[in-house]
Amino acid sequence: MRPMRRLLALLAAVVLVLGAPNPAHADPDPDGSGANGTLQDQFAATAKAYADAKSKLDTALARQEQFRAQLAASNARIVELSDQVGLLAAAVYRSGPASTFAVMLDSTSPDELVERAEALRQLSRTEDRQLRELTAVLDSADQQQAALDQEITAAKAQTDEMAKRKAQLQHTLDQLGNGPTAGVPIPAASAEPVPRNPDGSLPNESCSLKDPTTSGCLTPRTLHALQQARKAGFTHYTACFRNGTWGEHPLGRACDFAAAAGGFGGIAGGSDRDYGNRLAGWCIANADRLGVLYVIWYHQVWTPAIGWHYYRGDGTPSGDHMNHVHLSER
Repeated sequence: MRPMRRLLALLAAVVLVLGAPNPAHADPDPDGSGANGTLQDQFAATAKAYADAKSKLDTALARQEQFRAQLAASNARIVELSDQVGLLAAAVYRSGPASTFAVMLDSTSPDELVERAEALRQLSRTEDRQLRELTAVLDSADQQQAALDQEITAAKAQTDEMAKRKAQLQHTLDQLGNGPTAGVPIPAASAEPVPRNPDGSLPNESCSLKDPTTSGCLTPRTLHALQQARKAGFTHYTACFRNGTWGEHPLGRACDFAAAAGGFGGIAGGSDRDYGNRLAGWCIANADRLGVLYVIWYHQVWTPAIGWHYYRGDGTPSGDHMNHVHLSER
């Protein structure tokens, strides 16, 4: 029996040294992106700043259209009211009694004086409402024009901010990769939009909801994106929240979708790669509806600012994102 015991002891030692085999669904290492954590944080922060600026620009442009429509309606009403009351009547009403008296003094005969006085009294009785409305509409038009000018200024500021952030993002990506790529086919958008504020912006959210893929938490927006992806048929193994010191996973704002049905394995090929291509394309097609910050897949990263860009990881399937699609949410 001693030889058998020695053999068992030897096998136990081998297992202890080599370790147990990893399960097929083992999640990517928190630091397995291969990118420097500081650079990764810079990338995420700059991408978010660009997305925030774009959201503010979209809001400003929408408000421009709103104020332009209001101003056009006001100007049309001004023309209509001016035709009704006459330019002289409007001038008399807005300039006060002194000018009215001057009009009457300008009469060439007593009869004409009486006629003008009666005409002014009649104007005062029958057209007072139109004149008051004209004055109100003129004031409103001035306010609408001022608001429009303000939104145009805001839009220009956000456009400048976007250009600045885009340049910063390009610089950071140049340190993480090597230039633009072709990306993947993009389908039509199909996801249900996330809730937005009345002005169209995305609300601030915390990691407040249970993550169904781990023991952690997710933001409502990230959970919505996960649910929409599953609804669209992307049901392979997924892991979202995980502890870490940088990136969106510890914030509950990111999910890793395995290309293979069973989990994160080697480099995806065949139907698994096709699955990843379709999932990445779906994320991008619905980026605005879901509030997507960026997507990483198969040596490539996509941002709303500059589209697809080459992504250099650590040379492993997980680090290079060649076995899973990474989705980060705003």
